[in-house]
Amino acid sequence: MSVSTRTSATRRGSPADPGAGAGSLPLAGVTTSPQARSGRGRAWRHRGWMRLISPIAVLALWQTLTTTGVVSQQKLPSLTTLWSTAVHLTTTNSPVYGTLQSAMAISLERVTIGFAIGGGCALILAFIAGLSRFGENAVDPIMQAARTLPLFGLIPVFIVWFGIGNPPKIWLIALAAAVPLYLNTFAGIRGVDGKLAELGQVLGLRRREMIRDIMLPGALPMILVGLRQSLGVAWLALVVAEQINANSGLGFMINQGETFLQQNVIFVALFVYLILGLLTDYIVRLIERRALTWRRGILET
Repeated sequence: MSVSTRTSATRRGSPADPGAGAGSLPLAGVTTSPQARSGRGRAWRHRGWMRLISPIAVLALWQTLTTTGVVSQQKLPSLTTLWSTAVHLTTTNSPVYGTLQSAMAISLERVTIGFAIGGGCALILAFIAGLSRFGENAVDPIMQAARTLPLFGLIPVFIVWFGIGNPPKIWLIALAAAVPLYLNTFAGIRGVDGKLAELGQVLGLRRREMIRDIMLPGALPMILVGLRQSLGVAWLALVVAEQINANSGLGFMINQGETFLQQNVIFVALFVYLILGLLTDYIVRLIERRALTWRRGILET
């Protein structure tokens, strides 16, 4: 076959050029087949089960140390004691503690309202500061100052301002949750590659389209990181808020357990805090996994 014949055959996508036409091979490291996606899903679920090994080991060690007497149950109740206490608090309306589910519902309501207020304000302020120099000069100094305020120092101030009911607790949670989300969102907006903004200008995108199609997707990983941090801080702030002038909630249950020297009640309330915090974090991780599917290909190559 002459050189010209081979060249024409190559241009027509003949077997002499297996990379031509619709049968071309995919780029290295890029896998889009359903089998590959299902394989990644199975691998992710497998890693999820692997994450349970160390917590189960810690719980097994806890139970062993307390039941064998190495650690006194007055200092660290056994897991079986905590389970029986949790069942009793759930099924019995105690005149001292109330019920566990009512305390959990009240605490969950407080953290939900506080986080909604603080998180919403943080996102608005972060976009104002991140999208303009004027907004940064107006908003960022105030948020940086709020970041340094101690929560315990604000409790008496909030009590004077809002009374001793739910409002001071909710505003304390809102302030604590707003700061991490603001910082991460602001950093995410400012961290978007400038070349993408230049590309948007070349394509003739308007400012609203630039924010929607470039700024927001580029900042989304940092926003979700800030969301996880803010939820964790919100639960910590709830613990602080419910220690002061509370007559309901998990913090009130902890105070009553301290008054009556019942470590088992204190640990049950702490476990509920822990479970609720991990549950909210898991929900955000699911959202992150759905919203940032493009990052899995990068991490797995």
